[in-house]
Amino acid sequence: MTTPNKTPPGADPKQLERTGTVREIGSQAVWSLSSCKPGFGVDQLRDDNLETYWQSDGSQPHLVNIQFRRKTTVKTLCIYADYKSDESYTPSKISVRVGNNFHNLQEIRQLELVEPSGWIHVPLTDTHKKPIRTFMIQIAVLANHQNGRDTHMRQIKVYTPVEESSIGKFRRCTTIDFMMYRSIR
Repeated sequence: MTTPNKTPPGADPKQLERTGTVREIGSQAVWSLSSCKPGFGVDQLRDDNLETYWQSDGSQPHLVNIQFRRKTTVKTLCIYADYKSDESYTPSKISVRVGNNFHNLQEIRQLELVEPSGWIHVPLTDTHKKPIRTFMIQIAVLANHQNGRDTHMRQIKVYTPVEESSIGKFRRCTTIDFMMYRSIR
């Protein structure tokens, strides 16, 4: 059982992207849910709006499946949860599993969340602290606060490390002006 990385309240994972060391790859995956109420599905989970959310509609565990078309390097998973808004719908125990498909998923993290408020950063690394390579990530909500039945998740982001340039090692350009022109289109 691990505790997620502590981040300042409301620490936005887009700050990670601005450093130039990671990029969000959730749009490259196929997302599916174990269940959802109408109008509270994958679109709301991925819309960059912290006011919308996925709401499950069934028995636990509630599952979010993220499947990539090819084996993908994944460094960090960011989940937004807000106990003040969601109360008994807020996850209290989450399992993160990875594998090639539904039949060989292995749990790599189990998190205990105590009244979370903001972004939860979950490193996805192997025993040598290197980012994992996987075809599939599954997030399982095993329990909710106050023994709630259904769950709310407001946002999920998936990050991969940005590879170094093959031309050579150059200092990272992290200002907005430099980042606008850092790649050739």
